[in-house]
Amino acid sequence: MGRLRRTSGGPAQVPWPIAPEVYCLGPSGRTGTNVFFVRAGTSWTLVDTGWPGDADRIERAAAALLGAGTRPEAILLTHCHPDHSGAAQRLARDWDCPVHLHADEVPIAIGDFTAMVCDAGPLDRWVVLPMLRALGSRRREAVLARSRLDCGLRAFRHGADVPCLPGWECVPTPGHTRGHVSYFRPGDGVLVTGDAVVTLRVNSPAGLLLGREGISGPPWYTTWDGRLARESVARLADLEPSVLACGHGTPMTGPGAAKALHALAERFAGH
Repeated sequence: MGRLRRTSGGPAQVPWPIAPEVYCLGPSGRTGTNVFFVRAGTSWTLVDTGWPGDADRIERAAAALLGAGTRPEAILLTHCHPDHSGAAQRLARDWDCPVHLHADEVPIAIGDFTAMVCDAGPLDRWVVLPMLRALGSRRREAVLARSRLDCGLRAFRHGADVPCLPGWECVPTPGHTRGHVSYFRPGDGVLVTGDAVVTLRVNSPAGLLLGREGISGPPWYTTWDGRLARESVARLADLEPSVLACGHGTPMTGPGAAKALHALAERFAGH
């Protein structure tokens, strides 16, 4: 399987090209997290925003790539988990731009505790929710308010055009979260997958701790519905992508990307 490689070593500080008009900032940190800068004519859009502490790094990277004072037309999210939406509030405020995400992600984005309970993955059920319940309702609401994403939030549904990115399609990929989506450019097969598919072995303790590369489904411990997640992998494999721009791990390119994705879907089909 082919992998795109940066020409310089060390942590990525400047977005690097993975396809025409598509740039990756990452992989970063132990979780190999990526965000993507996508140009469309004279404008650009940020896809996912990394962890809450990544805002400064993303702003510096945008200036290095696109010039001082640059602002995106919008921020697009694949889903509302803190390693993908964590810096969205700060960036949307600094750049005065909207944040687009699927309507099914909105309850989580605005800190609806009932929605968090309904959509909890194993880690939420075992750790996060017990901690929040232990706080009591008043302190819990204060904690949720601090992480609430309410700055320029705009919801879309399946079948709608991808906001601000002509030529791209929104692909429903629920499972990891209820409203998870991927973004696909059929003209050249570029696929931004969020956590529906990753190129880091996140489901192996050694793979995650050592940063081992390899195509994988979403992390099972933060996945809401495993059956839907496996179906989403099959849906993405049917697209025959030429570039896998995943939320975690080094982007993959060439015919090996589609081949590896089909092999993952076949393994899941026999699950």
